[in-house]
Amino acid sequence: MSSRNLGRHFRSVTGTTPLQWLLTQRIRHAQQLLETTDDTIAAATGMGTATTLRRHFSRTVGVPPDTYRRTFRSRTRPRPNNGGQHHQHAEL
Repeated sequence: MSSRNLGRHFRSVTGTTPLQWLLTQRIRHAQQLLETTDDTIAAATGMGTATTLRRHFSRTVGVPPDTYRRTFRSRTRPRPNNGGQHHQHAEL
């Protein structure tokens, strides 16, 4: 099968091009890594460089990777109360 035929068949089945499908998978993997690790992730997602990851991630998700990570982390990690000091409250 020629690459052109493969591309047409792929698009008819998935609704997207092979390259766009691959990019979407890489972005999904990047989201998972941003949500679960503090590691740098460009190479692990196949994007190569942080610049390439940032460009594609921002275009697809709507925010840069560092903003995505901060937003996700602020929703999942409890924030310390009063600078990390814990106060006991008397039951009324």
